[in-house]
Amino acid sequence: MEKLISGILAHRRAVVAAFVALAAVCAAMIPLVKVNYDMVDYLPPEAQSTEAVRIMAEEFDQAVPNATVLVHDVDVPGALALKDAIASVPGVDSVLWLDDVADLAAPLETLPAATVEPYYRDGAALFQVSVAEGEEGPAVSALRAIADGAGPGNAVAGEAMDTAQMQASMVDQVLKAVAIVVPIIVLLLVLSTLSWIEPVLFLAAIGVSILINMGTNLLLGGVSFVTFSVSPILQLAVSLDYAIFLLHAFAAERHRGGTVEEAMARAMRSSASTIAASATTTLFGFAALAFMQFQIGADLGLNLVKGIALSFVTVMVFLPALTLCLCRVIDRTTHRRLMPSFAGIGGPLAKVRVPALALVAVLAVPAFLGQGSVVFTYQNNVADATLRAGADTLMVEDEFGRQNAAVVLVPRGDVGAEEALARDLESLDAVTGVMAYATTVGAAIPPGFLDEGVVGQFYSDDHARLIAYLDTPLEGDAAFAAVQEVEDAAARHYGEFYVAGQSANLYDMKQVVAVDNVTVSLVAVIAIFLVVAVTFRSLGLPVALLLAIECGIWINLAIPYFTGTEVNFIGYLVINTVQLGATIDYAILLTTHYLRHRRREPARPAMRAALGEAFPSLLVSAGILATAGFALAVSSSIGAVASLGLLLGRGALISLAMVTCFLPALLVYGDGAIRLTTWRSGFWRPGAGGAGTSAPAAAADAAGLAPAAAPGLASADARAARPPAAAPSHPDEGDAS
Repeated sequence: MEKLISGILAHRRAVVAAFVALAAVCAAMIPLVKVNYDMVDYLPPEAQSTEAVRIMAEEFDQAVPNATVLVHDVDVPGALALKDAIASVPGVDSVLWLDDVADLAAPLETLPAATVEPYYRDGAALFQVSVAEGEEGPAVSALRAIADGAGPGNAVAGEAMDTAQMQASMVDQVLKAVAIVVPIIVLLLVLSTLSWIEPVLFLAAIGVSILINMGTNLLLGGVSFVTFSVSPILQLAVSLDYAIFLLHAFAAERHRGGTVEEAMARAMRSSASTIAASATTTLFGFAALAFMQFQIGADLGLNLVKGIALSFVTVMVFLPALTLCLCRVIDRTTHRRLMPSFAGIGGPLAKVRVPALALVAVLAVPAFLGQGSVVFTYQNNVADATLRAGADTLMVEDEFGRQNAAVVLVPRGDVGAEEALARDLESLDAVTGVMAYATTVGAAIPPGFLDEGVVGQFYSDDHARLIAYLDTPLEGDAAFAAVQEVEDAAARHYGEFYVAGQSANLYDMKQVVAVDNVTVSLVAVIAIFLVVAVTFRSLGLPVALLLAIECGIWINLAIPYFTGTEVNFIGYLVINTVQLGATIDYAILLTTHYLRHRRREPARPAMRAALGEAFPSLLVSAGILATAGFALAVSSSIGAVASLGLLLGRGALISLAMVTCFLPALLVYGDGAIRLTTWRSGFWRPGAGGAGTSAPAAAADAAGLAPAAAPGLASADARAARPPAAAPSHPDEGDAS
């Protein structure tokens, strides 16, 4: 390690140039990273709708329509011409209209209304369009151009349009979130540092790691839209503390004397283990997302784990080199301490200790039960009539009803069973029409007598495809009940069948939510329990720390239940581990300070001193995380991202309250149990004559150091107990003081 530190500091300009060049290359790679907007791709492979999608992709040439084009004031010849124009759009795989299900040589008045009206009514034509995955943006733009060219008041709607809308707004929304987050973070950092330039160094170090993380996603083949939106903001919020720790350790080492290179080398050695331990705690929380059946969790978790690892590298390699290169600038931009010391905050907080303990005891059980009964939403887009996309969707629904298709795949061969299933589906209250060979063409007509293009809509070599059109929203009790009825109908006639479609996909997502939530939470809690237990060599402390954070999570997730608010299921699943992984360091920081003082004095004064030292760091860290969360909530129109942002912002503030009010009560009133379950606790006891620690621990305490193994979110922010460093005026000089 000594050679590595020496090499970094000796070649600091080359190190800075290398990281800047790598960040620039990765920034150029970001636009090339594929962003996946299709949540179906992240369903478990064994999910019924996933298998149905796979079969259709492999066996059927014509995909299920995912867009609709509505054109008013058009006759049948004009509609057929528009159909040809739509079919010629790059990215459009197929177009379905009335001529595909009826013989237009006959007058429309002689055709069944149930056949005609889903496609043509009152002079308006509705085309069912299949847009290829990945082509939604340009294809929808071209479809809108055709619709608008046919006259005013026409519309394009459907899943492909929703995806195109997300694609068009994704980058703008991320930039908007950054524009909100960065100024507030800079303000918080300016208040908590002693140099105007230090916040720039913090953001530069983490910013470089974010660019590298986002660019290297190209090597993974792409990321989900949730990861693309959330990961950079979350990485910034949770890893800034690593940079804060290193630079404050550097300031403390400069105060001890020697050259700036020697001070930085000592700071790197002393901070490496604590930053690594803090990062490890967060990593375990994020890594638990990989245990979700819904693989969007693994996608986000892997990206966050990679981001935290890169942040650790940039803080330990790039930031020291950059700091030494700009040392003169740091010295010339020092300012007085702007944030109050909060040294006496322990007194007022001691008065709320018992009320906090009683309040959490009363809320814990209802909160735990309430967070398990939250009503979820599963879509990411809700029609907004103020936007073109929302207005078009509502127009199509008003004139032709909801375009909600459920696709049923059954084994091919038994025409009688197929016809019986089609009739059963038509009899369901929620079904407005069924498109099947037996009902559209006629079971009596052999497929060999028809054009392959017609037959291919209904049959592959192994499967028959029926499409039931549901008059329900895409999600909710009515939609999921309708999907269940469709599955029940298929089960009466076939032992093997598959159901797909937007509602069927969302129904499958609903099935995995409860299992995923329990699994991921359990994995995260066990992993972090072990890390904290090893760190503090205690069984009682991890129980207290996890109880404080978990109660905060339960309260956070129960608020939507008690206020009657719906929560996007992705935000609900992810926040459990993200809030735990991101805020457990708050509890670790306070506990680290408390244990150091507890070796010298009773529990109550030890806690007052610990709160006075740790509160500024807790306030800044929670403020940064809350700002990041609320910025995502207000900047994103995507349901999953906005919901996660709101939960994250609120969760950070709740965790701050739990750590400063509830955790102190657990540590003080559980002091005896903690002492008995902590190996070589060394707690001060009356009559001991001094600190109850062993000689090495006492020496460490005397030096004002936290335990070497303790994670250091801002545990470096034991800086509150140290005098500010007097910075040398030249990078090669020793301490000027």
